[in-house]
Amino acid sequence: MANIGRIRLPSISAICLPASLVLLALAAACGGSDPGTGSTLSGTLEIDGSSTVFPISEATAEEFQKVHSGVHVNVGVSGTGGGFKRFVVGELDIADASRPIRQQEIDAATENGVNFMALDVAIDGLTVVVHPRNDFIDCITVEELGLIWSPGSTIDRWNQVRPEWPDKPLHLYGPDTDSGTFDFFTEIIVGQAQASRPDYFASASDNFLVQGVYGDRNSLGYFGFAYYIENVDKLKAVAVDNGGGCVLPSIETIRADLYQPLVRPLLIYVNEASLARPEVLTFLEFYMDEGSDLVEEVGYVPLDDALYASNKLKLTGDGLPIPTAATTEGQN
Repeated sequence: MANIGRIRLPSISAICLPASLVLLALAAACGGSDPGTGSTLSGTLEIDGSSTVFPISEATAEEFQKVHSGVHVNVGVSGTGGGFKRFVVGELDIADASRPIRQQEIDAATENGVNFMALDVAIDGLTVVVHPRNDFIDCITVEELGLIWSPGSTIDRWNQVRPEWPDKPLHLYGPDTDSGTFDFFTEIIVGQAQASRPDYFASASDNFLVQGVYGDRNSLGYFGFAYYIENVDKLKAVAVDNGGGCVLPSIETIRADLYQPLVRPLLIYVNEASLARPEVLTFLEFYMDEGSDLVEEVGYVPLDDALYASNKLKLTGDGLPIPTAATTEGQN
């Protein structure tokens, strides 16, 4: 975590100085910086996008503003798609994203003169959850998830998925269509991004989905791992079988790439024009310096320290801004 530096002034009581000199000494020590921080930065940063990445950017903004109180960081949560809509027209400094940018979004950015770079910031394991008192489901196959969520699916009772499961209603909860989580889940589970049955409880708010599943004994939903970790007393995670046996999401299974096929990168997209503003560059360097701790703190899996260091070099132009496989996958 960040160590907040504070100005240490000499003890005035230990020396006798005229009042005018005391004031000059204090002014020189402060140097016009924010009181108690030593920072001279000011300005406003605009961040918007993924609700999944939001906890990381929000935590980073909070810690950064403790050190640089003259900088205001606005962190919105309009979904990956909503964030990209603002980003490609130049409204944002940073877009939070739980999926790679699409080709049509790249084209829009190009038309509007927005050059950008993509930086991986964490690893997520998209988590399938049910009510904590559900005592009959511990594991579900990728095929069964596909049958439940596919367009045209008429499955609305648990025993329609497996005959041994009870003849009870099945109520579905998931992200709305602007969500990168929705895009990723439908592409991986159904086979086509944005292809989903429409008759489910949809929301851009992961906290709404958490409360929905918690309040419904017949629920099944999905969202980012951090929202499950934050609410383990309200939710039950369901193991996923991709053909090699049932695997529960955890820091260990996600880090080891065992929780397939629902492991995914989390990213931020940076408007390169914004890097000319010192408050933006300093914020992003802080993001990379504190990334590992903050990512783990909010419940995701951090990258190797070397990858954060590489991201930092790209920001300053000392490294080549070459996208990773994760940041380019699915752009077309």
